[in-house]
Amino acid sequence: MTNDAPRPTFDAQLVAGDVAFDARDAQLLRTIDDEGSLNAAANELGRSYAHAQRRIVELEAEFGSLVRRVRGGSRGGGSTLTDDARGLLQQFRRVTAESSGLAEVDETVLTGIVTERDGEFGFVETDAGVVRALVSPGAENVEVAIRSDVITLHSPTSAPEGDETSARNQFEGRVRAIETGERIARVTVDVGGETPFLALVTTTSVERLALEPGKDIVVSFKATATRAVPCSSQG
Repeated sequence: MTNDAPRPTFDAQLVAGDVAFDARDAQLLRTIDDEGSLNAAANELGRSYAHAQRRIVELEAEFGSLVRRVRGGSRGGGSTLTDDARGLLQQFRRVTAESSGLAEVDETVLTGIVTERDGEFGFVETDAGVVRALVSPGAENVEVAIRSDVITLHSPTSAPEGDETSARNQFEGRVRAIETGERIARVTVDVGGETPFLALVTTTSVERLALEPGKDIVVSFKATATRAVPCSSQG
């Protein structure tokens, strides 16, 4: 297995060793995430299970563990994505955005008060709800910044539950607007606060989730990808 970092190429691929991660691979991982199993994802995409499994093995040889098998449980087992897989999808999303005319990565910025701490993490009360984020030491009044390329959108019926995901923040909302490029879309989601969430997703995701203004949606993002820093007025 190579130790070289994945590198982008002109046609929106991430290359590690002799393996290129492309849009077809990203679609497979996202569908595994949506369907909850490799077998269901292969069926949904019209691919053979054997081919999909072989491709995951090829990718994991260079990019690290991507799919975690879950046995038993309330949903009868299945497959979930690892943190490495989610990070790979985020990196691919950024590279695709750069090549499709939507290169700018927006941030959703919420202001709030730190109400509780858990090591480096804090719980920040905002007008959109409580956000778990990495918080600067000693900060109380903070601004929470969430990059649009770390946000994942789910349908209300397929949103991950409990320990099924490392995305520790989830908000129910409604699509306000969609700006679509060639392969990437910028989606604005109202979650009940003054500030909407901005998400950068693929056009494939827009189609799969049937996104349109007024559509109910669940926004999720990892606490480790969320930073809370003192408000400028706090110094």
